[in-house]
Amino acid sequence: MAQRSAHPVVSIALLVFGLVAILLLTVPTKDIQAAPGFMYGIVLDAGSSHTALYIYKWPADKQNGTGVVTQHSECHVDGGGISSYAGQQGVAGQSLEACLDQAVKDIPKERHQLTPVYLGATAGMRLLHISNPVQSTQILQEVGYKIQSYPFSYQGATILSGQEEGAYGWVTVNYLLENFIKYGLVGHWLSTGRPTVGALDFGGASTQITFATQEGIEDKQDMMKLHLYGQEYSLYTHSFLCYGQDQALQRLLAHIVKSQNYSESVDHPCYPAGHSRTLHFSSIFKSPCTTKYKPSSYKPQAFLIIRGTGHYEHCLGNVSEIFSFDGCSFSQCSFDKVFQPNVTGRFMAFSAFFYIHSFLQRVTGITVNTPSQLEEATRVVCRMNFNEMLRLAPEQRPRLQDYCASSVFVKVLMLRGYGFSETSFPHISFQKKAGDTSVGWALGYMLSLSNLLPAERLELRKALTPGAWGALIFLFVLLLVAVLVFIILRAHNRKKKGGSESAI
Repeated sequence: MAQRSAHPVVSIALLVFGLVAILLLTVPTKDIQAAPGFMYGIVLDAGSSHTALYIYKWPADKQNGTGVVTQHSECHVDGGGISSYAGQQGVAGQSLEACLDQAVKDIPKERHQLTPVYLGATAGMRLLHISNPVQSTQILQEVGYKIQSYPFSYQGATILSGQEEGAYGWVTVNYLLENFIKYGLVGHWLSTGRPTVGALDFGGASTQITFATQEGIEDKQDMMKLHLYGQEYSLYTHSFLCYGQDQALQRLLAHIVKSQNYSESVDHPCYPAGHSRTLHFSSIFKSPCTTKYKPSSYKPQAFLIIRGTGHYEHCLGNVSEIFSFDGCSFSQCSFDKVFQPNVTGRFMAFSAFFYIHSFLQRVTGITVNTPSQLEEATRVVCRMNFNEMLRLAPEQRPRLQDYCASSVFVKVLMLRGYGFSETSFPHISFQKKAGDTSVGWALGYMLSLSNLLPAERLELRKALTPGAWGALIFLFVLLLVAVLVFIILRAHNRKKKGGSESAI
């Protein structure tokens, strides 16, 4: 039996498909940008004691409006914080050069002009703005000019509020713990539905507490709302200016000097027994945080001798007196008449909290997981003389004299101030990093700011010219007409054949 030939319309269809294939291979194309891969962002964390530069990266396709950001690299600026260069023209900007040079190397050259760079200054600059707003403005302008001399997209240098610093630290903590989203086994980012974790930050000039709570927040100044990954979060956050480690130690010393009638020689119960130190009176009272302890008249360049006595109980009494636990106008307060709901859930403590906690465990051998263990370890440290501490932690020599005071301060702040108890304190984890990422406010800042960055569209590597697209559309229309004609003819033939058979 002879093989039947293909239907003419089928042949036409095959011919059209062939022409389309040939056209795809031969028509002119134009190059367009390939899939962009990663975008980059830079955040300069201008703290009170030093500045750190963090480079972040995230894929161009964002999750529910927020970039999936990871830390690419970091660089720590030599010297003090930018506020320490007040009155030194141009020095604050110059201090950033080494780290900005490093950023030029760390970020692909083709991405430089697309990379936003932000500088956020925290409590050190907040204090300078209080004492000398002209100098604080000048420093921000200087660092801004320096950053703009680099090939990045400068987005501004600002002083963060304490609430912003606390909230962005909370974002960092929960992002790193994958409490917002995580990468699933199927290769997609998924919402975890996990409860969030509170953030405890202890910087040089301020300390912040931030956590989500179901309780009503009676002081609306301490409420902040954030929108991340398609979810809205309502937070309690408060920043205590002058309660950072460096300023708290300064206030403690000023309080002791005042309580001993501004004598030229004072006993410091928090310093190691037998340890002494000499400094100028001016170094104690130059901060806005010590204004209330400042005498009406004194000789700024006069010397003050400080002798350590290493007495835990006396240290605890003096540290407690730089807090105010009286006079709350709300249903409950932490200290200094500040409203705070009850702490709930888990917390992460970072910055100086981590270093103090780590030091206590290292030199005492006590695992500090409970309030009683915190008190025991603090007592042990306060009983040590300077040489004992130096033998156990020689690399900490410049700060050894301060660890008793800092440890007692953390104890009072956490247990009496924030209200952590035997039940809730064990739910605090003390961390410096999570994976390869430093814990602090900078990553949270970048996560929130990435909402404002335009997402690049992923495109094909080659795109057809408009003329080629027109030819393709014409051929596909022709193919569609041919198929329709084929269907109509086939239906007509069947009908005709059926009519012939019925006639027989």
